[in-house]
Amino acid sequence: MAIDADGMAERRRLTRRLSLWRVLAVVGGIVALVGLAVGIMGRTSLVGGGLHVARVTVGGVITGDRTTLQLIERLGSQSGVAAVLVVVNSPGGTVPGSEALHETIRRLSEKKPVVAVVNSLAASGGYIAAMSADRIVARQTALVGSIGVLFQVPNISQLLDRVGVKVETERSSPLKAAPSGVEPTSPEAREAVRALVKESYDWFRDLVKARRGLTDAELAAAADGRVYSGRQALAMKLVDEVGSEREAIAWLQKEKNLAANLPIRDYRRTTGLQDLGLGGMAAATAAAFGFEGAARHIERMADRAEAITLDGLLAVWQPALEN
Repeated sequence: MAIDADGMAERRRLTRRLSLWRVLAVVGGIVALVGLAVGIMGRTSLVGGGLHVARVTVGGVITGDRTTLQLIERLGSQSGVAAVLVVVNSPGGTVPGSEALHETIRRLSEKKPVVAVVNSLAASGGYIAAMSADRIVARQTALVGSIGVLFQVPNISQLLDRVGVKVETERSSPLKAAPSGVEPTSPEAREAVRALVKESYDWFRDLVKARRGLTDAELAAAADGRVYSGRQALAMKLVDEVGSEREAIAWLQKEKNLAANLPIRDYRRTTGLQDLGLGGMAAATAAAFGFEGAARHIERMADRAEAITLDGLLAVWQPALEN
């Protein structure tokens, strides 16, 4: 009986190993197929197929991600692209990310005429992106502006005091990792953060002044952090025209000799592995073979990979919540 029991145990071990290799083979096949699809899309996403106007959407939180910057960079070398519409729908994002996006679009504008179209929102970093174009067209009900920079960190030190929790910290210097959020912010730390915010705000203001040709008085009136409607932004010289893509195309035809009746084609970020749901497919495959623990682990890893974190100074608009 002992020999039979050992044999059965060995067969079970072999079965588990075989199942594991099957899972790995299936997951590897999925990775290969998805990678091939991504490669094909990456090579064909910018194929012209005749003279046309390219439309690129800057939406959501701006982080300066490499995929978006590379997409915009490559538009400059596409012979079929006669002009570019940058459709902005963003509340902003990180200051460095907004700066990188602005610089990338400015380089594109040296090769192709670029018009920014604001259909709904171009605030903070979104407005930084819009300013990189040769012209800004905004709908009359769009929100534009929010010229400013912020730094936020939640401070839960009073809550920790109430529940009797004390965080012990040993720092190499008083301003290391300050403010931390788990202790009251010192005057020195607050002043250091204020200096960083002011420096980025001054950069933002100087950019607005240079790109929009504002006087000091006009800049002071526009750069108080508020958002404006499209019509208000036009009166304050923050945009060039109230309208939509139709007005943007008309300006390109008149001022940049754009041929009439050119088609508009959307250029989107190359789809990544996460966007194609590779994590979910791998988790489902693992679960199908009975590896529930591995499936849960894969799902957790995919969720973490998809999380967006914003660190550092932000050029972002968010409506204030009052008590």
